[in-house]
Amino acid sequence: QVQLEESGGGLVQPGGSLRLSCAVSGSIFVFINMGWYRQAPGKERELVARITSSGSTGYADSAKGRFTISRDNAKKTVYLQMNNLKLDDTAVYYCTAGTPPSYWGQGIQVTVSS
Repeated sequence: QVQLEESGGGLVQPGGSLRLSCAVSGSIFVFINMGWYRQAPGKERELVARITSSGSTGYADSAKGRFTISRDNAKKTVYLQMNNLKLDDTAVYYCTAGTPPSYWGQGIQVTVSS
C-alpha cells in the first residue's frame, strides 16, 4: 500500500514562494513516476509537474519557469518549489504516484492573495 502525505501549503502574497513536500510510504518510491496536480474552484483538475523515476521532468505551460519539481529517493519525498506565485495559482494541490496516477494524496491548500 502506498500513502502520500503533502505538506508546505498555506497563504502567500503574489510574487512569493512556497515549497510543497510529499512524503511517500512504501518501498516502490524509487521505481515510480511522481506528479503534482492542482484543482482550483470551479475548474478541472490539471497536471502541474511530473518527474520520472530517473529524474526527467515535465511542466504545464503555466508552471514553466516558475515551478520546479524534484525528488529525494533516500527520503522518499517529492518536492514542488513554487516561485513568483500568482493569484491563478490558488488551488488545492495533490501529490500523485504512478502514470497515470494510481495513488493520490489528500490535497493541500495553496492560497495566493494580497
